[in-house]
Amino acid sequence: MEHHNWPKWAVETIEIKRPNPEWIEAGRTEVKELLHHLSPFGVKDVEHVGSTSIRDLPAKPVLDVMAMIPSFADLEEISEKLAKDQWHYVPTELDNRPWRRFFIKVENEKRVAHLHLMLEGEPRWEEQRLFRDRLNENPSLKEEYAELKKHLAEQFPDDREAYSEGKASFIQRVLGEEK
Repeated sequence: MEHHNWPKWAVETIEIKRPNPEWIEAGRTEVKELLHHLSPFGVKDVEHVGSTSIRDLPAKPVLDVMAMIPSFADLEEISEKLAKDQWHYVPTELDNRPWRRFFIKVENEKRVAHLHLMLEGEPRWEEQRLFRDRLNENPSLKEEYAELKKHLAEQFPDDREAYSEGKASFIQRVLGEEK
Protein backbone atom coordinates (compact mmCIF):
# COMPACT_ATOMS: atom_id res chain seq x y z
CA MET A 1 0.00 0.00 0.00
CA GLU A 2 1.37 3.43 -0.93
CA HIS A 3 2.03 5.77 2.01
CA HIS A 4 3.51 8.77 0.18
CA ASN A 5 0.58 11.09 0.78
CA TRP A 6 -0.28 9.89 4.27
CA PRO A 7 0.27 12.19 7.27
CA LYS A 8 3.35 11.52 9.42
CA TRP A 9 1.28 10.20 12.32
CA ALA A 10 -0.26 7.51 10.10
CA VAL A 11 3.10 5.89 9.42
CA GLU A 12 5.22 6.81 12.43
CA THR A 13 7.74 4.32 13.78
CA ILE A 14 6.81 2.17 16.76
CA GLU A 15 8.83 3.23 19.79
CA ILE A 16 8.48 1.67 23.22
CA LYS A 17 9.14 4.22 25.98
CA ARG A 18 9.95 3.78 29.65
CA PRO A 19 6.90 3.63 31.93
CA ASN A 20 5.50 7.05 32.75
CA PRO A 21 3.26 7.45 35.82
CA GLU A 22 1.61 10.44 34.11
CA TRP A 23 -0.02 8.10 31.57
CA ILE A 24 -2.60 6.96 34.14
CA GLU A 25 -3.68 10.53 34.94
CA ALA A 26 -3.66 11.47 31.25
CA GLY A 27 -5.93 8.48 30.65
CA ARG A 28 -8.34 9.68 33.35
CA THR A 29 -8.44 13.11 31.73
CA GLU A 30 -9.07 11.67 28.27
CA VAL A 31 -11.84 9.43 29.65
CA LYS A 32 -13.59 12.46 31.22
CA GLU A 33 -13.31 14.53 28.02
CA LEU A 34 -14.61 11.71 25.83
CA LEU A 35 -17.48 10.95 28.19
CA HIS A 36 -18.46 14.63 28.00
CA HIS A 37 -18.29 14.67 24.18
CA LEU A 38 -19.91 11.29 23.59
CA SER A 39 -22.64 11.14 26.25
CA PRO A 40 -25.15 12.90 23.91
CA PHE A 41 -24.77 9.84 21.65
CA GLY A 42 -25.67 7.37 24.40
CA VAL A 43 -22.14 6.65 25.64
CA LYS A 44 -22.14 5.88 29.36
CA ASP A 45 -18.91 3.88 29.66
CA VAL A 46 -15.42 5.06 28.68
CA GLU A 47 -12.28 3.32 29.95
CA HIS A 48 -8.52 3.70 29.66
CA VAL A 49 -7.09 0.38 28.47
CA GLY A 50 -3.97 -0.79 26.69
CA SER A 51 -0.37 -0.58 27.82
CA THR A 52 -0.51 2.98 29.17
CA SER A 53 -3.22 1.85 31.62
CA ILE A 54 -0.89 -0.77 33.13
CA ARG A 55 1.29 0.59 35.92
CA ASP A 56 5.06 0.46 35.30
CA LEU A 57 4.78 -1.07 31.83
CA PRO A 58 6.95 0.22 28.97
CA ALA A 59 4.68 1.32 26.13
CA LYS A 60 4.17 3.36 23.02
CA PRO A 61 3.25 6.76 24.52
CA VAL A 62 -0.26 6.56 23.04
CA LEU A 63 -3.31 6.30 25.29
CA ASP A 64 -5.85 3.65 24.32
CA VAL A 65 -9.38 4.52 25.35
CA MET A 66 -12.55 2.59 24.59
CA ALA A 67 -16.10 3.85 24.62
CA MET A 68 -19.29 1.78 24.51
CA ILE A 69 -22.03 3.10 22.24
CA PRO A 70 -25.54 1.76 21.49
CA SER A 71 -25.22 2.31 17.71
CA PHE A 72 -22.86 3.56 15.01
CA ALA A 73 -25.76 5.49 13.42
CA ASP A 74 -24.40 8.91 14.47
CA LEU A 75 -20.84 8.23 13.37
CA GLU A 76 -20.66 11.20 11.00
CA GLU A 77 -21.82 13.61 13.71
CA ILE A 78 -19.45 12.01 16.24
CA SER A 79 -16.55 12.35 13.78
CA GLU A 80 -17.30 16.04 13.26
CA LYS A 81 -17.51 16.69 17.00
CA LEU A 82 -14.28 14.80 17.80
CA ALA A 83 -12.41 16.42 14.89
CA LYS A 84 -12.58 19.72 16.82
CA ASP A 85 -10.28 18.06 19.40
CA GLN A 86 -7.86 16.69 16.76
CA TRP A 87 -9.40 13.22 16.58
CA HIS A 88 -9.09 11.66 13.11
CA TYR A 89 -11.53 8.96 12.06
CA VAL A 90 -9.95 5.92 10.40
CA PRO A 91 -12.49 4.40 7.97
CA THR A 92 -13.39 0.77 8.59
CA GLU A 93 -11.92 -0.31 5.26
CA LEU A 94 -8.50 1.01 6.39
CA ASP A 95 -8.84 -0.19 9.99
CA ASN A 96 -9.89 -3.72 8.99
CA ARG A 97 -11.65 -4.25 12.33
CA PRO A 98 -15.39 -4.11 11.62
CA TRP A 99 -16.26 -4.62 15.30
CA ARG A 100 -15.13 -1.07 16.18
CA ARG A 101 -14.91 2.46 14.87
CA PHE A 102 -11.41 3.83 15.33
CA PHE A 103 -10.15 7.36 15.92
CA ILE A 104 -6.61 8.65 16.38
CA LYS A 105 -5.91 11.84 18.34
CA VAL A 106 -2.97 13.79 16.96
CA GLU A 107 -0.86 16.56 18.49
CA ASN A 108 2.20 18.00 16.78
CA GLU A 109 1.91 15.40 14.00
CA LYS A 110 2.19 12.50 16.50
CA ARG A 111 -0.38 10.03 17.79
CA VAL A 112 -1.28 10.74 21.42
CA ALA A 113 -4.42 8.61 21.81
CA HIS A 114 -6.56 5.97 20.16
CA LEU A 115 -10.32 5.70 20.64
CA HIS A 116 -11.94 2.30 20.13
CA LEU A 117 -15.67 2.96 19.78
CA MET A 118 -17.51 -0.34 20.37
CA LEU A 119 -21.14 -1.38 20.32
CA GLU A 120 -22.80 -2.46 23.55
CA GLY A 121 -22.32 -6.20 23.98
CA GLU A 122 -19.03 -6.35 22.03
CA PRO A 123 -16.99 -9.16 23.71
CA ARG A 124 -13.70 -7.32 23.14
CA TRP A 125 -14.81 -4.73 25.72
CA GLU A 126 -14.51 -7.21 28.59
CA GLU A 127 -11.38 -8.75 27.07
CA GLN A 128 -9.61 -5.36 27.06
CA ARG A 129 -10.55 -4.78 30.70
CA LEU A 130 -9.57 -8.30 31.75
CA PHE A 131 -6.17 -8.08 30.03
CA ARG A 132 -5.42 -4.70 31.68
CA ASP A 133 -6.48 -5.94 35.10
CA ARG A 134 -4.57 -9.22 34.89
CA LEU A 135 -1.34 -7.46 33.93
CA ASN A 136 -1.80 -4.89 36.69
CA GLU A 137 -2.18 -7.77 39.17
CA ASN A 138 0.67 -9.99 37.91
CA PRO A 139 4.24 -8.60 37.79
CA SER A 140 5.65 -11.65 35.95
CA LEU A 141 3.06 -11.36 33.15
CA LYS A 142 3.76 -7.64 32.96
CA GLU A 143 7.51 -8.27 32.65
CA GLU A 144 6.99 -10.93 29.98
CA TYR A 145 4.72 -8.58 28.02
CA ALA A 146 7.24 -5.74 28.30
CA GLU A 147 9.97 -7.93 26.80
CA LEU A 148 7.69 -9.12 24.01
CA LYS A 149 6.69 -5.54 23.12
CA LYS A 150 10.33 -4.37 23.03
CA HIS A 151 11.32 -7.32 20.84
CA LEU A 152 8.43 -6.77 18.42
CA ALA A 153 9.09 -3.02 18.20
CA GLU A 154 12.70 -3.77 17.25
CA GLN A 155 11.62 -6.45 14.76
CA PHE A 156 8.73 -4.48 13.19
CA PRO A 157 9.40 -0.75 13.80
CA ASP A 158 7.42 0.33 10.73
CA ASP A 159 4.73 -2.36 10.61
CA ARG A 160 1.93 -1.80 13.14
CA GLU A 161 -0.04 -4.80 11.89
CA ALA A 162 2.88 -7.22 12.36
CA TYR A 163 3.63 -5.68 15.77
CA SER A 164 0.00 -6.22 16.84
CA GLU A 165 -0.16 -9.74 15.38
CA GLY A 166 3.01 -10.62 17.27
CA LYS A 167 1.25 -9.87 20.57
CA ALA A 168 -1.89 -11.88 19.78
CA SER A 169 -0.88 -15.29 21.18
CA PHE A 170 0.37 -13.73 24.44
CA ILE A 171 -2.87 -11.77 24.82
CA GLN A 172 -4.97 -14.89 24.17
CA ARG A 173 -2.93 -16.82 26.72
CA VAL A 174 -3.50 -14.12 29.37
CA LEU A 175 -7.22 -13.97 28.58
CA GLY A 176 -7.48 -17.77 28.80
CA GLU A 177 -5.84 -18.03 32.21
CA GLU A 178 -8.10 -18.94 35.10
CA LYS A 179 -8.32 -16.38 37.87
